[in-house]
Amino acid sequence: MGVQCVECVAQANRSLPQQKTEFGGRLRAGAPVITYAVIGLNIFVYILQWVIPGFTNSLVLAPAIAAYEPWRLITSAFAHSMGSFLHLGMNMYGIYIFGTLLEPKLGRLRFTWLYLISAFGGSLGILLLSAPLSATLGASGALAGLFLATFVVYRSNKQALRQMGIILVLNIVLGFVVSGISWQGHLGGAITGILAACCIVLIPRSNPQRARTQLLLLSGLSILLLAAVYVATQAVKFTG
Repeated sequence: MGVQCVECVAQANRSLPQQKTEFGGRLRAGAPVITYAVIGLNIFVYILQWVIPGFTNSLVLAPAIAAYEPWRLITSAFAHSMGSFLHLGMNMYGIYIFGTLLEPKLGRLRFTWLYLISAFGGSLGILLLSAPLSATLGASGALAGLFLATFVVYRSNKQALRQMGIILVLNIVLGFVVSGISWQGHLGGAITGILAACCIVLIPRSNPQRARTQLLLLSGLSILLLAAVYVATQAVKFTG
């Protein structure tokens, strides 16, 4: 019976072509790890909100102070209202649904990039459209980005599009009718989410530089988003 050394097996495995997801990411078996990690991080932060006095106040996004405390642009997307467990529960359920749909198709890197861009986009929407002293928190902006990205990924599935269209209309109505819902964050996250999805999904498989093009487009979008956030924070700072 022949015996192979560990190094030989590892070298042989590295020489095998990597399997790709439908949209060019690295194909991985098993659970959607990033989706579960995002949910776990949100729950962990929520526990800290209850355990550490004043912790929530250090996370929320208020446009007037974003220029001085820029971490709030992302921390606010991982904090939730302590007044209702439903806020956290509904957002986490939505992330689970759309994360399990998107992560296997996009791959971990692209899905993570999509999520973070959507979260920052939600913050940009708040900076541009909310009152300077309004305090906002929650993963709704990132979730809106995942939701609109799902439209792009599943654009050829008419039945799925009809079902998501109904949900989209209901969410738009609720955003303007129900008090306490940040339609500004939803709008910002939705726009950036769909743009990020287009950077990934609309590059044809026949393109030999598909992965490089996707990452360059995502990088360009990220730079534009960060520049827009910076300009918005400075504008709010001087007008405030």
